[in-house]
Amino acid sequence: MPDPAVPPTPPVALSALLAREDLGLRQIAGPKDTNTVIHWAHTSEMADPYPYLLGGELLLSAGVHIPEAAGSGTYFDDYVSRIVAAGGAALGFGLAPVHDTVPRALVEACDTYGLPLLEVPPQTTFSGVARAVWQLMAQARHAELRRVTEAQQSLAAAASRPDPVRAVLRQLAQRIGGWAVLYGPEGAESASAGRAPDGQGPEAASAGRAAEATAAGRAAEIAAAGREPGDVVRGALAELAAVVRPSGPGTPTSATDTAAGTHLAAYALGAGQGFVLGVAAPHRDTGDHTIASVAAVLLSLLTGEHQSGSGAARSSALVRLLLGAEPEAVAPLLGSGGWLVVHGSPDAQPCDPVAAAALGAALGSPLVDLARDVVRVLVPADREPAPQPGWTLGVSAPATARDWPAADTQAARALSRARATRAPLHRHGTHRPALTDLLSPGEAEAHARALLAPLTPPLAETLRTWLSLHGSWDRTAVALAVHRNTVRQRIARCAALLGTDLDDPDVRMELWFALRHGER
Repeated sequence: MPDPAVPPTPPVALSALLAREDLGLRQIAGPKDTNTVIHWAHTSEMADPYPYLLGGELLLSAGVHIPEAAGSGTYFDDYVSRIVAAGGAALGFGLAPVHDTVPRALVEACDTYGLPLLEVPPQTTFSGVARAVWQLMAQARHAELRRVTEAQQSLAAAASRPDPVRAVLRQLAQRIGGWAVLYGPEGAESASAGRAPDGQGPEAASAGRAAEATAAGRAAEIAAAGREPGDVVRGALAELAAVVRPSGPGTPTSATDTAAGTHLAAYALGAGQGFVLGVAAPHRDTGDHTIASVAAVLLSLLTGEHQSGSGAARSSALVRLLLGAEPEAVAPLLGSGGWLVVHGSPDAQPCDPVAAAALGAALGSPLVDLARDVVRVLVPADREPAPQPGWTLGVSAPATARDWPAADTQAARALSRARATRAPLHRHGTHRPALTDLLSPGEAEAHARALLAPLTPPLAETLRTWLSLHGSWDRTAVALAVHRNTVRQRIARCAALLGTDLDDPDVRMELWFALRHGER
């Protein structure tokens, strides 16, 4: 059976539940391992609970399902083995009203299969045990959220200090109680902080089981060749970092493994930078991944600056623009090639500067403009924007610096289209040969201006959006963030000013042609 899925809440130590004096629980069989944890409590009187378990449960039973002759056969062995096979963490057996004592054969079966067995006294209800589990989970969750919040604040403060890359690594290593290392684009260690791995974590005794993973398996072979455990961990972490270093569309952005009893994790930084954050710790707590992910975002921004000196180039470009230079003259300072304009709208309004910077880092560009409700990002055309969780994106066609204003308009309209269709990302249509290519651009634009002259810009934009959405009142209202009755009134006004029937498909086609050429 695959490893059981665990819920997004911290597990509860079985020892913590046993320590609750109000419950009066007593462990009478199975290993008394202080590392045993449970993820939830579940009551069942089924003779075979396997189909109803997800894994990690404290299964509670009063023994209603036990037949009278169970002690003389294999009933208890079969029962306990099925719980273990389903991933159950422990079994709680309630005394009264069915049984006055825990069946001896059940105790022996739990010892045989290594399943902790708890005796639940008559005065303790199963619902009381389940409530205690959830209370302990809530306490653990609160403590974990506080720990993660404090870590995020300390990492953000570290990023503003002198030598920010090493300051962030030091803070990360301190928060996870291990070692943090930054690998450069070529795979060499660029900077590190914390306690160097020695391969002596609490799970070192079970490293053989972890050897089923690729990197851990290689680490075990290296150890067998006579290398020190710390060298094994370093080598395995470097190999794990190579796995997430950008090499193609299918490259993972993060990966985890175990070597010589030490937990390993690697995180790719930014888009195409080549830097990787590696983490090694003797244990892995629930919030460690969140803390390391925050550090990875900060390091993505910092390494992007250090790698290319783009910060100084951007400042130079801004100064030259303010002093009167043309956009195409300063564009080479920002990079070569074409550009895409991306408009992003956060699902949770309003957007803050940290979220805007994170979007820019995810898209692979530090050129970010934060407006009231939309973030604009200027992205090199060779970096294909992908949908981002929590964002709705509109992407322009590739453009040179001279055409940035037109690309900005395209991105805005693509974002409106994405909102209307509830798509995470919409791209402005690429140009392809069409009948309109038979007309000269000058004649087409002159016709568009003459045809649309009676319309004000708000009316023209409403008409363009309405036509692009095939006359849908509701979707147009969503795209323009107005009431559907407002859309109806504007379209009726357009029909009156143009003196035409907007239900006629020929009229719609001509107006769409004019609107497309009028936006150039």
